[in-house]
Amino acid sequence: MRNSDIAISIKHLSKFYKTFQALDKVSFEVKRGDFFAFLGPNGAGKTTTINVLTGLSNYQSGDVRVFGHDVTSEYLRSRRLIGLCAQEFNFDPFLTIYQLLVYQAEYFGIPPWEAKRRANALLERFQLADKRQCKHRALSSGMKKRLLLCRALIHDPEILILDEPTAGCDLELKFLIWDYLAQLNKEGKTIFLTTHYMEEAERLCKTIGIINRGRIVRIGDKKQILQDKSLEDVFLEITGSE
Repeated sequence: MRNSDIAISIKHLSKFYKTFQALDKVSFEVKRGDFFAFLGPNGAGKTTTINVLTGLSNYQSGDVRVFGHDVTSEYLRSRRLIGLCAQEFNFDPFLTIYQLLVYQAEYFGIPPWEAKRRANALLERFQLADKRQCKHRALSSGMKKRLLLCRALIHDPEILILDEPTAGCDLELKFLIWDYLAQLNKEGKTIFLTTHYMEEAERLCKTIGIINRGRIVRIGDKKQILQDKSLEDVFLEITGSE
């Protein structure tokens, strides 16, 4: 990796959907090993930023890099460094959950024998081993959430990006996912999280970035951000978007 200290670097990123400006000269960095919460109300630009980082969306101007690799000109290198856990359950309906993970690993050039080993290990870790021959439609919504995490981690990425991973979860599942994420970060994963739950950001994250109407409002240490009285109206707008 070209730069082992900065996991994500975004400079002057602007993105338009026709005449609507979704991102307006967004700039921030995420350090290696950080647990970064990216907060903002609905429509603030969080998912658009994730889509740019993962190559799912183009952009009009700016510089976006993952460990020094440009996400456009070096897409394959940058994409291999990221595991994306999106909101949607977009699984192939014809494959078992074990096959889903094996095939996902092979997309990243992982040999079949290693793909199988990793799939089994992840299913065991996320308490899905007894469902390995089931298709995703037979799983509960909580199991599907865990399967999303398994798929995002199958190629052992340096960065895990999660777009509202506990939205719609009951308390038991939410706490379980929090424990998983805290352990992954402790093991060295850089985690980039979007959420509307302030408790989630407060419990898990080290650094908080706030975006609103496509512009960065504040980036900083969690404690300083959460204690800033000038941000109370923004926090109310964020939590009101749940």
